[in-house]
Amino acid sequence: MEYISAKTIVAKTKAPSQWFGIDYNMNIYKGCCHGCIYCDSRSDCYQIDDFDKVRAKEDALRIIRNDLRRKVKRGVAVATKSTLMERDIDILQSIAEHSPVLCKITITTADDVLAKKIEPNVASSSGRFEMIRKLSAAGLYSGILLMPVLPFLEDSKENVGEIITRAEDAGAKFIYPAFGMTLRGNQRDWYYDKLERLFPGEGLAEKYRRQYGNYYECRSPKAKRLWEYFVQECEKRGIVYRMQDIIHGYKKKYEITQLSLFD
Repeated sequence: MEYISAKTIVAKTKAPSQWFGIDYNMNIYKGCCHGCIYCDSRSDCYQIDDFDKVRAKEDALRIIRNDLRRKVKRGVAVATKSTLMERDIDILQSIAEHSPVLCKITITTADDVLAKKIEPNVASSSGRFEMIRKLSAAGLYSGILLMPVLPFLEDSKENVGEIITRAEDAGAKFIYPAFGMTLRGNQRDWYYDKLERLFPGEGLAEKYRRQYGNYYECRSPKAKRLWEYFVQECEKRGIVYRMQDIIHGYKKKYEITQLSLFD
């Protein structure tokens, strides 16, 4: 493992509390080996050379410990496509005894074959649903980040509906969607090249060029209809999907506990 230096790791978010009620974020690595063809972090603006090579931040535990001494709010939120979170269930349960815990698992397709193409080094979608089942059974507030939903590949009622059905079966508390993706700079060129290699003869890259040109936000042409269908299906199953409801859902019992101290 190659190491890089870092002065701080726990950083304040740009929009405090608006994104899943999270005030700080941290990443002890630079780069990623998941190989997702749609990853926005490949963009030039992030200035990550050799993006597919993972480098750990040196002396991370000491830096995090020092960073946390200056923070007063408690809570844990994890976002991942990996099933490695299963090994930490006991740790997350111990944290949940006194502080909010939120487990966010990215799943963009219910089709394991398609997932293997667009996210080649990630656990299968089936494996991620199974992890949600284990997290939920352990009493941890868990759900799905349904994003990005790739136009012309994943933006169908069949795919969205299957994800909702399997989420319910796994005990997911929430699904938060984005029916589209972002594209910019060198990331766009990378993505189009991958589309042509992985889906030869389907003309997907040309569809994107005609539909979006150089736009950053690439909203699915079906976004409105998908949203209406998504809301209907989630409401039917009692799965929350609005940001404020997700935040309330995983924090509510801790807020009640804190208030009771002053009764």
